[in-house]
Amino acid sequence: MSDPILFSPYTLGTLKLSNRVVLAPLTRNRAAKGCVASEFAAAYYSQRASAGLLISEASQISQQGQGYQDTPGIYTPAQIEGWRKVTDAVHSKGGRIFLQLWHVGRVSHVDLQQHGAAPVAPSALRPATKVFVNNRFVDVSEPRALATQELPDIVNDFRQAAANAMAAGFDGVEIHGANGYLLDQFIKDGSNLRTDAYGGSIANRARLLLEVTAAVVAEIGADRTGIRLSPVSPANGVSSSDPQAQFDYIVDQLNALNIVYLHVVEGATGGPRDVAPFDFEALRQRFKNTYIANNGYDLDLATERLADDKADLIAFGRPFIGNPDLVERLKTGAPLAAFDPSTLYGGAAAGYIDYPTLGESSTAAN
Repeated sequence: MSDPILFSPYTLGTLKLSNRVVLAPLTRNRAAKGCVASEFAAAYYSQRASAGLLISEASQISQQGQGYQDTPGIYTPAQIEGWRKVTDAVHSKGGRIFLQLWHVGRVSHVDLQQHGAAPVAPSALRPATKVFVNNRFVDVSEPRALATQELPDIVNDFRQAAANAMAAGFDGVEIHGANGYLLDQFIKDGSNLRTDAYGGSIANRARLLLEVTAAVVAEIGADRTGIRLSPVSPANGVSSSDPQAQFDYIVDQLNALNIVYLHVVEGATGGPRDVAPFDFEALRQRFKNTYIANNGYDLDLATERLADDKADLIAFGRPFIGNPDLVERLKTGAPLAAFDPSTLYGGAAAGYIDYPTLGESSTAAN
């Protein structure tokens, strides 16, 4: 039996979690027509409801916020109803689930935008990255810079999406401020060349993220609001010349808003943890509420970081794909199953809800 700290209960705001394992957001590109959560999504998430907290795949707050085909949204009545099936299924298994709110900004393609419009960004800089559209990965389209007067509408889209998430039965929301998407594009000076109140200084570049967070908190409460950040990840072509100072400032402002958790990608998203110098421990100490650590965690590293009080919860991503019962496998020391890379993005049930649990594997072998 492994060290029990990862499997001990935890109180997140007003929620009681059964353990400290978090399902990280995982894009799977299986939404139905109208960007409604897949008919298989309720099974997918409920299979993984033994995690203390589930964070849904990123879900766009508007059509403008979509960057990949077949990703779910949270801005129409049909999308709310689709997600309600998921939250009901998770809650029936005793699980807790937050919805990740997403605006991709410049990481998009004209084929996904209304009337073929250009994707939006803090500045008209096209990143060297690709998106999944028309069943293949293609270069992103040339973006346009958002006008200052457009930004309140984006803040309101996040606020309304949070309200919609609560109407769909979620226990809270996670604002996606990471991985080179819109809010992260504003934060980082490699993608933000603005000269208005949303560009230039550390405070100005953080402004949109903080306005969004304040609006969501006002709508659904701080104890239902988390945020994801990736201080040094180069994902989707972003870069920062001052990450420590930038994110120290952001965390101080988030403390003032009293949000329930900070979900931090430590290093490059899905890559090296030491991609650039950054003091994540200082960030954890600076934040007064729950710190969720993410990126490349296994049982040993998770146990070590929790024991040293360097995190409160640990997020696992791809290991959950092929192991719906990941918590049980980690707890018992059972081997982890591999997943099929060819079924990661798009498709239907295969490679999504058909990975067996330990019990099902044993039955099939007999």
